[in-house]
Amino acid sequence: MLKRKVILAIADGLGDRPHPLQDHKTPLEYAQTPNLDWLAARGTTGIMDLIAPGIPVGTDMGHLILFGYQPEHYPGRGPIEALGIGMSIKPGDVVFRCNWAMVDENGIVIDRRAGRIREGADQLAAAVSGIEIDGIVFYVKAATEHRAVLIMRGEGLSDKVSDSDPKAPNDGMPYHEVQPLDQSEEAERTAAVLNRFLRMAHDILSVHPVNAERAVQGKRPANFLLTRGAGRMTEIDPITNKLQIQGSCIAGESTVLGVAQLAGFRTMTDSSMTGNIDTNIQLKAKWAIEEIANQDMVYVHMKAPDVKGHDNLPFEKAKAIELFDRMVGVILQRLPEDTYLALAADHSTPCEIGEHTGDPVPILIYGPSIRKDRVMEYNEMECAYGGLGRLTGTDFVRTLHGLMGIVKKQGN
Repeated sequence: MLKRKVILAIADGLGDRPHPLQDHKTPLEYAQTPNLDWLAARGTTGIMDLIAPGIPVGTDMGHLILFGYQPEHYPGRGPIEALGIGMSIKPGDVVFRCNWAMVDENGIVIDRRAGRIREGADQLAAAVSGIEIDGIVFYVKAATEHRAVLIMRGEGLSDKVSDSDPKAPNDGMPYHEVQPLDQSEEAERTAAVLNRFLRMAHDILSVHPVNAERAVQGKRPANFLLTRGAGRMTEIDPITNKLQIQGSCIAGESTVLGVAQLAGFRTMTDSSMTGNIDTNIQLKAKWAIEEIANQDMVYVHMKAPDVKGHDNLPFEKAKAIELFDRMVGVILQRLPEDTYLALAADHSTPCEIGEHTGDPVPILIYGPSIRKDRVMEYNEMECAYGGLGRLTGTDFVRTLHGLMGIVKKQGN
């Protein structure tokens, strides 16, 4: 069978809904996207539900599916984030995804992201890492921007505990006391010890020099850790082994890098690859082209559209999409003849909602011998008329694998 390659460019949170401030267009429709539209006019398009219509997914689950897994393989957000930032997980560890946050003296969450803190997060993590309570040791490491990872290590722990994060858009609500989610002694112990740690960490962070300096600069202090997504690592066979392929993932977002590691992909990142609109698209595009020369499949990811959707900034989201368009354009200029260029998103993040929704996202495939449809623009509405139709995430990824020539024939 003829073997070909794929570069899949993912715009995180790309999907949206028509916005009144943008003449009732989506940010993708409103944005100037000459490269995405050029591809649409010469490729095949469609729309995709990551799991099924109306079901929202997180960045972790969305990318797990885009790398070829099923929802039942999901190990929890915490372990994925830990892998993405290079933390070592041991059997029995309970791992949480965290936000650096600002709370007031009554525990009211003023800002779930502490002004999207970047500078000084490593120092804050070091100040609260290594604390031991009743034989349980807590390890904290800063992740992308306002995110962090917390590992609880010791005997008698459970991941069946609730989140302390009230989640968006509930700034102005108190953080949640962690509760056991079952009747086990392990869950009750884990919740109790974690609550003690969160209070202790708050006391330390409140007087930390990094936060004192942030206050002087008029920035919001990161004086609390909001936890969510408790999980334990499970044994997952890398997709690369199953498909007998080699691949790379280029991203600045720890969740995506963690999923890529689970899948057996080589992960590549750089400090200039931020989780926002100032990310280094030139380096991402350069690495994508260099990697596809020796790999079968390359994922290249951009976080910024999702960030602007969460912040309810439709014009900023349009700018982020235009940045994605330029990155795709650089890749297109040097795209090898034997390589498909595909576009997708892991979920929708409508600006009017500020959170992930189950709205479908546009997809596109361009490359050798592709069946061109009649769509001329890449956006949520036009792609609904495309030749791919409406696919699940699994269907879309299988379609890419089929074009690569690695899907086994069924029957004789």
